[in-house]
Formats: sequence, structure tokens, C-alpha cells
Amino acid sequence: MKKNGNIATPVILRMPRYYRCVDELYQSNCVRVSSNTLAARLGLTASQIRQDFSCFGEFGQQGYGYNVKKLHSEIQEILGINEGHKAIVVGCGNLARALIKNFDFKKCGFELIAVFDADPALIGTELDGYLVRDVADMEEYVRTMKPDAAVLTVPTHVAHDSAEALVKAGIRGIWNFTNCDLSISDPSVRIENVVLLDSLLTLSYRLSEDN
Repeated sequence: MKKNGNIATPVILRMPRYYRCVDELYQSNCVRVSSNTLAARLGLTASQIRQDFSCFGEFGQQGYGYNVKKLHSEIQEILGINEGHKAIVVGCGNLARALIKNFDFKKCGFELIAVFDADPALIGTELDGYLVRDVADMEEYVRTMKPDAAVLTVPTHVAHDSAEALVKAGIRGIWNFTNCDLSISDPSVRIENVVLLDSLLTLSYRLSEDN
């Protein structure tokens, strides 16, 4: 399995879709699957899928297809699901609460280890089993416990300062829900932006397109 920085971004962005599809097959005890079957499920071409997989090695056999268990394991390795990433949540508003209560971080290879907020009314309380810590202690915590990533759900006006504080303390990745395009001083820090506004406006465009 090859894993380097030369893989095209569109290929990387398709890998989670492949994983979700293959995981469903794996959980249903499917033994093997063809690229044609995957293509039909995903709305892609079999050729595209084979090309994408070939970027990381040869997983299938001509005339047989893919062993689902092996493919499941290979994609897990590609996505780093088994590497034991640790994450913290910064900002405990409604979105963060929903993520903490309902999102399966472990399924994506992340262990949630701490949550932080600036609201004195929340600090010291519990949120779904997690003690809400004072954001003033966040940098020291990151330096000591060395989490890999932060889920950033703070208000937009403090997003950049919060992100820079995390980077300064040693965080390597940020899952950004602040609706703010972060400009981080350290280019090595990985940022994934989840902009709900953009997604909903895209849906609005699609609906308008049909009129």
C-alpha cells in the first residue's frame, strides 16, 4: 500500500466514500465485490474506482474482484483509521454538543479525550461524560497530552485566535466548524473546513436550477 503526498486531492476525497460503501459490505458479511458493483453503488465508473485504488497499490484480482475484508483493511490503513488519533473539542455550543453526543469519532479512528469552553457556567460541568475544561488551560493541556487534532466549534470572532493558540501548543490538525476560513501561520497544520452555510446554499442552488 502506497501512501505519500503525491496522490491527487480528488482521489483522497473519494476514499471516505469508498470506505463507507465497503464498510457496509463488510458489516453485512459480504465476501467479495467487483468494481462494477462498487461503481453502481457510488455513481462512479468501474474504471475510475480501479484507477483510484491503483494509486495505493493492487487490491483486487482480475476475474475475482476485491476481497471485502482485505479491501476494508487496506482503506482503513490508507485513511489512518487504526493509527489511534486523539482529539479535543474546543467550544461547547449546540453543534459541539450534538457532535459529542451523536457522532461516532471512534469509527473514524479518533478518540475524544477532552472538551473546552470559555463559559464559566459550563466549566466544571459534564457533557456526555466529559468534564468541560477551562479554555484558559487548553494550551497547557495540548502540550502535555499531545492530542493530534481539535474540533473547533467556537464563535467566528474568536476562531483565528483559538486556532493559532492550538497550533502554537502543537496541534497537528483542525476540524473547523466555525464558518470561517482559517489562515494559519504554520502551513504544516492540516485543516478540514466544514461549512454548513456553503452546503445549504449549494442545495439552494440545486433547487433553483430545477425551476
